[in-house]
Parts: sequence; C-alpha cells; structure tokens
Amino acid sequence: MADEGDRTRTAVKTYVPQYQKSEWKAHADALEMSQAEFVRTMVQAGRNGFKFESNAPNLEGGSDRSHPGGDGLKTRLLETLFSQPHMSWENLVAELSGDFEDRLEDAISELESENKIRYNPRKGGYEALDS
Repeated sequence: MADEGDRTRTAVKTYVPQYQKSEWKAHADALEMSQAEFVRTMVQAGRNGFKFESNAPNLEGGSDRSHPGGDGLKTRLLETLFSQPHMSWENLVAELSGDFEDRLEDAISELESENKIRYNPRKGGYEALDS
C-alpha cells in the first residue's frame, strides 16, 4: 500500500463505450457525485475482498466512508432500481445484502484458521481468542 503521507494525485485513463459513460454520468449526477468520485467508489466497491485504508482522504470533497454514498450503497440502490423500478423493502434488503452472508462466512473461516476466533458450543456462539 502507498505511504499514507503520499497524497499526490495521478490520472487513470480508460476507455468505455459511450452508452456506459452516459449511464455512469447519470448515476453520478443522481448521487450528486463527480464522475471521478463515482468511478473510484465503484472500483472500491468491487474490491470488497481487498483491504484499503478506511480513513483515506477524499480528494474530490464528496462522500467519505462514513457516508452511505462512500461505500457504494446509494449507487447500488439506484442501479437496482434502474434495473427493477418497483421493489418491496424485503426484496431491496435481499438484493443489497445478498452476498453479506457469504462474506461473513468467509471472514469467520479465515479468522478461525488464523486462531483468532472459535465457535463455543457451550455459549452458543463465536468468541474472540486472546492473541
């Protein structure tokens, strides 16, 4: 990971079809985000399995990670509703939290294999182990 003190900005250039750029711009506008902030947020949202600095600076002045837009929730919600405009609360929750159980199971497995947590059947749940 880059040095925390290194806040030098650099450009990243990519090419996408015009229709995709138009969709990204519409989503960014709906979220009151710049296109750069939107693309950064989407890239980070796609990197869920990677660790990144949670207090990284927001150079655009928009959403930070303490704000729902910063973790991509608002973006995911809008994308879901653009694809299926009428969804019940229950269906939205299921759609937006769909991979949470899988991610939680993976995290538990990793922490168990690292001997950081264990399941205690007497207590009926997981517990952290002293390091």
